[in-house]
Amino acid sequence: MADSVTVADLVDNIRLDVLYGEDLLADRKITTSDISRPGLELTGYFNYYPAKRVQLLGITETSFAKGMTSDDLLQVMRQMCQPETPAFVISTQLEPPEELLQAAQESKIPVLGTKMTTSRVLSNMTNYLEGKLAERQSLHGVLVDIYGVGVLITGDSGVGKSETALELVKRGHRLIADDRVEVYQQDEQTLVGQAPAILAHLLEIRGIGIIDVMNLFGAGAVRSETDIDLIVHLESWSPDKKFDRLGNGDETQKIFDVIVPKISIPVKTGRNLAIIIEAASMNFRARSMGYDATKVFDDNLNRLIKQNSKNNK
Repeated sequence: MADSVTVADLVDNIRLDVLYGEDLLADRKITTSDISRPGLELTGYFNYYPAKRVQLLGITETSFAKGMTSDDLLQVMRQMCQPETPAFVISTQLEPPEELLQAAQESKIPVLGTKMTTSRVLSNMTNYLEGKLAERQSLHGVLVDIYGVGVLITGDSGVGKSETALELVKRGHRLIADDRVEVYQQDEQTLVGQAPAILAHLLEIRGIGIIDVMNLFGAGAVRSETDIDLIVHLESWSPDKKFDRLGNGDETQKIFDVIVPKISIPVKTGRNLAIIIEAASMNFRARSMGYDATKVFDDNLNRLIKQNSKNNK
């Protein structure tokens, strides 16, 4: 988990315009993903002013400011410009109040602008900051995008995870991370996985070593991150181990607060794991769209039993 994000990173990723403080961006730190819309503060109420947040002013705030006297507005803006305040953002291509620019210059706080509406820029900044500042967990496994399904392949070391990922890449799917997957929770139902910077686009194959997937297979063979929709756990086959044969198991794994569906696949000589995982991903996608092959089988079986019962009467 990153402790902070610079205002320079925010400007680059959200594509904000710098109205004041170009030379200040790299030194200003953002430590929370919450965004403040300072409405009550414009009236002089500062009892609970969240100074550590990015301050976003839209049509409502700037319209209210126009009705204030210059002295009163300057006093309020100076109170809003605290040492820990990262930056001010003006939405909808509005002109920032002169009093804000004066107070920001006195306190050396950047003032940013954007053509986006207040709701849009608020959503974009929140999503970006939540992704960067969220708590992270490092998991051992391989993350692959298969037909738009983020599949986390887990299993003991040496079971064949990386080799399977290589075969999946050759079949047109995209690698996100090999060996270590950095995972964070985006919201109540979504996990996002990405590769550590040092391992991005790289795959380790025993006997060959490290290969650069993007260099060998092209930019279309990799992704920087993806949601984790399904966990496929590879286990060495054993006659004593029972595996789900009908697909009606409800195995899951909890990561942070998110419950992720999980499938255990036996690894045995002669099995094409890449094709099996590809089929598992397509089946998962079909089930999420309302088609359940296991239910179809059960319905067909019940229909056959009823038909045989009638014929035997």
